[in-house]
Amino acid sequence: MNELADKDVQRPGTIPWPPLLMIGLGGAAVASQSLVPVSWPGLDDGAARVIGLGFGIIGVTLIVWTAITLNRHRTTILPNKGATSLVTDGPFRWRRNPIYLGEILLLLGAAELTKNVWFVAAAAIFGIAVTILQIIPEERHLEAKFGEAWRAYAARTRRLL
Repeated sequence: MNELADKDVQRPGTIPWPPLLMIGLGGAAVASQSLVPVSWPGLDDGAARVIGLGFGIIGVTLIVWTAITLNRHRTTILPNKGATSLVTDGPFRWRRNPIYLGEILLLLGAAELTKNVWFVAAAAIFGIAVTILQIIPEERHLEAKFGEAWRAYAARTRRLL
C-alpha cells in the first residue's frame, strides 16, 4: 500500500471541519445581517415559524439518531477520526452523511426562525464546503478501509441530498 492509501485508511483528515464550519458560518450569518441587513422574503406567520422549527427539530433528531447509531456500532462520531466499522443502517440506510444533512437543516431552521437570509447562504456554503473538505476525504477513507463493501453501499445510497 502506498503512503497516501495508508493515511486514508487511518483517518479521513486531521481537522474536524464540520463543527468549525457550523460555528464560523453561523457567526458569519449573524454578523452579515448586522453589517448588511437583508429583508426576509417570506411570510412571518405561524405556518412559516412551524416550518422553521420543523427544520430545526428534524435536523437535531437526525444528528441524535445518527450519533446513537454510530455509538451502537462502536465507531466514532468525530469527523477527524477513523471509522472502525461501516455503518449502513439507521439513518445511513437513506443517506451516507446524515449528520451533515442535519446540520444543513439546522441552518435553514435558524434562517426561518430568525428571519435572517444569511443563514440560507450559510447552509448552501456549508453543503459545498463540507463536501469538499470532509465528505470527499471521508469517502476516500471508507473506500480504503472497507473496499468493495463501501463501494456497494455508496452505489445504492445517496451522499447528502
